Amino acid sequence: MITAVNISHHYQNDIALRGTTLHITKGEFVAIVGESGSGKSTLLSILSTLLTPTDGGVIFLGQRVRKIKDIDSFRKENIGFIFQFHYLIDYLTVKENLKIANEQVEETRILALTKRLGIEKLLHKYPNEISGGERQRVAIVRALINNPKVIFADEPTGNLDSKNSLIVFELLQQLSEEGTTIIVTTHNKKLAQFADTIYEVKDGQL
Repeated sequence: MITAVNISHHYQNDIALRGTTLHITKGEFVAIVGESGSGKSTLLSILSTLLTPTDGGVIFLGQRVRKIKDIDSFRKENIGFIFQFHYLIDYLTVKENLKIANEQVEETRILALTKRLGIEKLLHKYPNEISGGERQRVAIVRALINNPKVIFADEPTGNLDSKNSLIVFELLQQLSEEGTTIIVTTHNKKLAQFADTIYEVKDGQL
């Protein structure tokens, strides 16, 4: 599904990633672990098409990422993103935040997904009226709205307590079992055990 071939990346004189090759299959749950500054977020950004590597390339669903003409449409059709910070818009309700991902989404899908994460009663509340764990679950639903083939999650539990962190990783594991490819970065090696495959990045190397 995703193949990275000898990818490297540097920011001016700082080498963030060097000579990395890996292959991720459909439905695989991959955890990328490493300390802050190790290069794991750079690797995730490259795999998810958000960053073009300095050297090497990525093949995503059979297409060379550098040659995809409409990358925004490609992302919208195939990828869901979850970040450490939920990036919800404060002046929009939970439901309105969800519809930003897809204005045409059916009400039944919104209800089904929010029920699955136990936040169906929060649809008409605003982000500042709900807890941090609830906001992150809203962000996960937003990532799932378009039924993506791949979900990329960059430190999705970085701001959550242990209970909510467990809920998030259990859900990601379930989605993987249902056929969605999951690629997540985390500094928590215990949570990484939910994954099928664990890669450790250290000093820019896998």
